Amino acid sequence: MDTYADAVAETPHGVTLTLDVTAGAKRSAFPAGYNEWRKSIKCQIAAPAVGGKANRAITDLLAETFNVPRADVEIIAGHTSSSKTVAVAGVSKSHALACLNAAGS
Repeated sequence: MDTYADAVAETPHGVTLTLDVTAGAKRSAFPAGYNEWRKSIKCQIAAPAVGGKANRAITDLLAETFNVPRADVEIIAGHTSSSKTVAVAGVSKSHALACLNAAGS
């Protein structure tokens, strides 16, 4: 079974990911596990949740994980919440899952 499959949805432009974010962590990590209850990928960000710093760190971290330009990563829901929906353009669900499994192992 694919651990992250329920948290990744294919869209016409790429994928959306459901994230469970912890800001102010000791170090940034993505993926940092999987939340079975929320069906979301855990994401730890060292940046504090102040003035959009954590959101910028999330887009940077996801762009790096999926090897896409920062402009292709956009938080589309949950800007002020620990539960976020993030769109990644130009990435297929299978490629996204492969990146997550490689990064998470």
